[in-house]
Amino acid sequence: MPEFFQFLVSGLTVGAVYALVALGFTLIYNASDVVNFAQGEFVMLGGMITVFASAAGIALPVAALIAVGVTVVVGLLLYWFAIQPARGASAVTLIIITIGASILLRGAAQVLFDKQFHKLPSFSGDKPLNIFGAAVQPQSFWVLGGTALIVLMLYIFLELTVLGKAVRATAANRLAARLVGINTTTVMALAFGGSAAIGAIAGILVTPITLTSYDVGTMLALKGFAAAMLGGIGSPLGAVAGGLLLGLLEAFGAGYISSTYKDGFAFIVILVVLFALPQGLFGRRMIERV
Repeated sequence: MPEFFQFLVSGLTVGAVYALVALGFTLIYNASDVVNFAQGEFVMLGGMITVFASAAGIALPVAALIAVGVTVVVGLLLYWFAIQPARGASAVTLIIITIGASILLRGAAQVLFDKQFHKLPSFSGDKPLNIFGAAVQPQSFWVLGGTALIVLMLYIFLELTVLGKAVRATAANRLAARLVGINTTTVMALAFGGSAAIGAIAGILVTPITLTSYDVGTMLALKGFAAAMLGGIGSPLGAVAGGLLLGLLEAFGAGYISSTYKDGFAFIVILVVLFALPQGLFGRRMIERV
């Protein structure tokens, strides 16, 4: 039983990170029809900038705010200089642009930072807590609590604010939203900035547990995309559910089957969803956008 709870907590912790990455995918996809494979680099930037800013003597909370701000600027630049000029291009072209942006950001991080793995200190110490016989790191609660808070704030923003309703209207029908006076260009820029902020926060929360380096974004993007596909691309609820389910699948698969195939579960999920459940768990039955 302690082993089960250990795998459960580990799965929920890493699944919460996948959920945040998937939320970033969903936010951008809904607003602009773009599948942004640079989303993982936002997570990397959040962790790396915080590590180096903190090492430079800046207080950790301030370093984290700087990391989020810089990552948001990077997300906006990606939209203004790469996505916006290519508006009207095919879905494949836009995907290739985001993959190119991912490679560019990874290369820039390698030059600006280094190739080493880095760790942030845990926010509440490193002494594990004993829960039902499982040793739980205090940082896991920060990851889970931070994810829950972001999901709640995103829900309030989308449901209760005028700007959030503009985002939803743009997601439902961009042409109709433009006809009623919504500035869809601003909405799409907001989506890129918001997804960059979410990714950066995910990187800051998880770095004390999993470490970070210039190239961690690639695998995170693939797993976040798998989580978004599992939950139903375009569904915020699906993104969260898909991320948590993928994290649990990885943890229990690595624990009870073999850790050798841990990273392969994301690819299995993508294949199963594409063949058996293309709309995902919470997606619409008919999806026109790609």
